[in-house]
Amino acid sequence: MQSPDTPDAASPLEQHPLLAGYAPVPGVADELFERSGAMRRVWRPFVEKFLQLEPGEIPQRFERGNQYLRDAGVYYRQYSNDVLAEREWPLSHIPVVLHESEWSSICEGLAQRADLLEAVMADLYGPGTLVSNGHLPPELIAGNKHWMRPMVGVQPKGGNYLHFLAFEIGRSPDGSWFVLGDRTQAPSGAGFALENRMATGRIFPESFPRDHIHKLATFFGDFRAALETLAGRADGDMRRAAILTPGPANDSYYEHTYIARYLGLSLLEGEDLLVQNGEAMVRTIEGPQPLGALWRRMDAGFVDPLEFDPATQIGTPGLMEAVREGNLAMVNALGAGVLETRALMAFLPKISRVLTGQPLAMPNIATWWCGGASERAHVRANAANMMIGPAMAVDLPFDLDAATALGGQFRSGAEAPIADWLEAEGGKLVGQEAVTLSTTPAWHDDGEGGGAIRPCPMTVRVFAARTPQGWQFMKGGYARIGPEGDATALSMQQGGAVADVWIVSDKPVPSASIAPRQTGTFRRKIPGTLPARAADNLYWLGRYIERCEDSIRVIRAYHLRLAATGSPEDPRLARLAQFLGAHGFDISQPVPDALLQRLDAAQACASKVRDRFSTDGWLALKDLSKTAREMVNTARPGDDAARAMGVLLRKITGFSGLVHENMYRFEGWRFLSIGRALERADGLAALLIRFTAEDAPEGALDLAVEVADSVITHQRRYRVRTNLETVLDLLVLDAANPRAILFHINGLKALLDELPGAEVAGRPGDLLRALMPLRTQLSVIEPEEVTLQMLQQIRSDLFRLSDLVSQKYLR
Repeated sequence: MQSPDTPDAASPLEQHPLLAGYAPVPGVADELFERSGAMRRVWRPFVEKFLQLEPGEIPQRFERGNQYLRDAGVYYRQYSNDVLAEREWPLSHIPVVLHESEWSSICEGLAQRADLLEAVMADLYGPGTLVSNGHLPPELIAGNKHWMRPMVGVQPKGGNYLHFLAFEIGRSPDGSWFVLGDRTQAPSGAGFALENRMATGRIFPESFPRDHIHKLATFFGDFRAALETLAGRADGDMRRAAILTPGPANDSYYEHTYIARYLGLSLLEGEDLLVQNGEAMVRTIEGPQPLGALWRRMDAGFVDPLEFDPATQIGTPGLMEAVREGNLAMVNALGAGVLETRALMAFLPKISRVLTGQPLAMPNIATWWCGGASERAHVRANAANMMIGPAMAVDLPFDLDAATALGGQFRSGAEAPIADWLEAEGGKLVGQEAVTLSTTPAWHDDGEGGGAIRPCPMTVRVFAARTPQGWQFMKGGYARIGPEGDATALSMQQGGAVADVWIVSDKPVPSASIAPRQTGTFRRKIPGTLPARAADNLYWLGRYIERCEDSIRVIRAYHLRLAATGSPEDPRLARLAQFLGAHGFDISQPVPDALLQRLDAAQACASKVRDRFSTDGWLALKDLSKTAREMVNTARPGDDAARAMGVLLRKITGFSGLVHENMYRFEGWRFLSIGRALERADGLAALLIRFTAEDAPEGALDLAVEVADSVITHQRRYRVRTNLETVLDLLVLDAANPRAILFHINGLKALLDELPGAEVAGRPGDLLRALMPLRTQLSVIEPEEVTLQMLQQIRSDLFRLSDLVSQKYLR
């Protein structure tokens, strides 16, 4: 039987115009072509389909993938002065194609490496024999900022230190694979791999060759089950598993939210947690709830300010205590970052023989340790000659000008002494040629609607998860692609791209889903408990959005009157300007800075609950903010600004409708709605205080009805001109008008009734007792009894109600 990588005889495919300029680099392996120049058999089905596309169809297909990523909100953060700056996901549209037999061999070698890393971790935080017996230099470990002394002697919950790993691998010119780096701290990319797959599915929707591509979902389903078992659910313990994130400023925060939604796990920040009696607890609206496992997506040093870095503001005091007591499993264990140390790779070949009696099945990148006195002397003497290429690694734990030792090419004169020393340590120095990265097909856009396929350097990230059945590997993954001829710019921060990785079978593969098949009778799952921080952000999102809408309506009313009168001195305009000025708005600005600040506040709240927020809702909010900023430079006072506010009003009401109509009626929706109702009721009261006062100018009542979006309702209900009684009846006492205070008070009563602890021993709790007198009063009085003092008291009652909500649920 022919091997999947056996080259086929040359065919017209190789002479196709799109491949005419595809020339593998001499001495460099290529994923598409063998050394003979023939195409690898595993690529042929895909290439045949791709080259049949019409030239104009290729950019259209690529744009479908890009549009999916934009619509899904996929982004990464590029390090810059703006910590919240988002960049579009840089997809390289042509996938990397590998045969399942080659992938199995890769995973077999990496499974051995995963077990070796587990053994090294257990020794470093256990007996320490690798150091005491001279297999590792003491300074490499003791002086390492990622080695966590508080973990020494701590047995992790479940018995294992490592549960989720990633390996960066590359192919050498002889066709073999080698390890460029181990990702053990908080490996990223698995969620992005899913989005890459979704995007390439839009680009290449044909059933063949896609029916032969292994799916990714099974890997995530197995890992989720392993997490839940690790948390303690296997024996009836209902402690939950969750994901710990540093927050929205992290460059991979989108992935954290995506994975949390995909796996159905809570996404927590440090402030969501507390430790009581050695137990990690989640702050929820129902009180602290026990936590059994955390998939950690932040560096260990930030996790616990009491044990590690006291300056951190994103950690949780006492989490190390919960780990030490065996009540909390960390995935991966705190201190696992020490295994990412580049210099450690120099010792792994010998350590593998010491601990397992076997050589490494997949070799390392060429790596050496320059920590001893003799090595330091050698580096200082030969610094000019020890230039390290992009596919090599070195750790220099002493003061040396890195610019003279890193970033160039390996020069003659430095290899022999290092090779001799490394050989004595049980390793082997691999020459520069042996670690040059392979190239893979990538699309080169010519900027004129066309392009061609070019060879670009590549590495593959392989993900492994510990399950009760052993290490399971994602059948596919995440390739990093550099510009043609530049293997130093693989990182997205340096302009690199990413690609999907297809693991291809000779036979059709079955479909897969993260959800297990249903067994037994149908059972509804009880929704998870809402963390207090998530409730707080949803509550304030509702308030900020309502504040923005109210402001937009008032600003529009101002500019409509300005356009009609042409005089800012008009009494109605003066009253509107006073009202806006009291809330921080500079009415001389057609799109005031204060409005942009309120939109920013709403977006900040939404960003912290991305895992509980629809993608459409998030994109609608971003579009609203973007549109408002664009209008700053274009809108002019008068009609132009009024039209601009009309656009923003339609966008913001569209966002509100999208969210409120489509959001599942769980506790999060209730807090969003509570915030919205409180803010609208308070805003109406503030508006009426200003526009129904005795000194209000003529036409102020009409303005109040207009801003409250009740002009048509007033005409139909009363059939008379606006007067004080009709306005107060419509905007304060009408329980059927969604722009009336009583309507929102009734809505608050219904929402509060559904919250945990609404009643205590069959009696109304604090919140209901605070609300019910106000509701009763507004239900029985007549319009002529509504005074300015009463409106001011309504605002005071609403402020008190907001404080009670915060005290009871949001802290």
